[in-house]
Amino acid sequence: MTSAPYTPPRVWQNEAPSGGHFSSINRPIAGPTHDKKLPQGEQPLQLYSLATPNGVKVTIMLEELIALGHAGAEYDAWQIRIGEGDQFSSGFVEVNPNSKIPALLDCSEQPAVRVFESGSILVYLAEKFGELLPTERASRTETLNWLFWQMGSAPYLGGGFGHFYVYAPEKLEYPINRFTMEAKRQLDVLERRLAVSPYLAGDHYSIADIAVWPWYGQLVRGSLYDAAEFLSVEEYPNLRRWADEIAERPAVQRGTRVNRTWGEEASQVPERHSSADLDT
Repeated sequence: MTSAPYTPPRVWQNEAPSGGHFSSINRPIAGPTHDKKLPQGEQPLQLYSLATPNGVKVTIMLEELIALGHAGAEYDAWQIRIGEGDQFSSGFVEVNPNSKIPALLDCSEQPAVRVFESGSILVYLAEKFGELLPTERASRTETLNWLFWQMGSAPYLGGGFGHFYVYAPEKLEYPINRFTMEAKRQLDVLERRLAVSPYLAGDHYSIADIAVWPWYGQLVRGSLYDAAEFLSVEEYPNLRRWADEIAERPAVQRGTRVNRTWGEEASQVPERHSSADLDT
């Protein structure tokens, strides 16, 4: 028996609770809900984040830069508890008016520079330190092609597939089928690219790989949404090869632990203030 079809009202109003895993923090307006300053440490860069795929992009990037010898990429990573509404504090909204993690404050500049949206943070850091983003026009463009592909595609994977497959208060056939089809199409886009190229932008690891791996790499490795079997990820051997190779990078292994508060205890580093915090 199917439920009665939903008819949208003439004018939508926020009257019924949305339900689902993040219902307590969903709201139709922006701006702060409470006054609270953000903490600041002694490192040049201050990161306010959580180890979701978008947050992991930035911690991997920072760990890669540190591994390349850039002392100026040292950072304090402060945990933003999105389930408790930390992203709606007045201090966080000052750094990111969109109230989404991650957000970065570059205190090595005067005045300090705020950077929000994970793709913007990756480009900012790549340009600041001259790493992982080619300067030659064609190679740079190809790198940015895949970076912006990820920024445009991931909402269908996260807010679409992930939401309805994992977090929605009830399993609904239409949206699950709709977003599963799109998720598999996106996996096929990556599979076809990685069949002819070792990395997304060509022969060299770049911010394109750093942006895509936390979403699609972890998905095919079974560590995102627990959906590898459901999505038949064995159909994408080149994508899996790429995902496994990147997972072996020490900086990736370090970056995935930062601001993490779930999973095995050894994988959790809720806050990071120096490289020593990741030595255990």
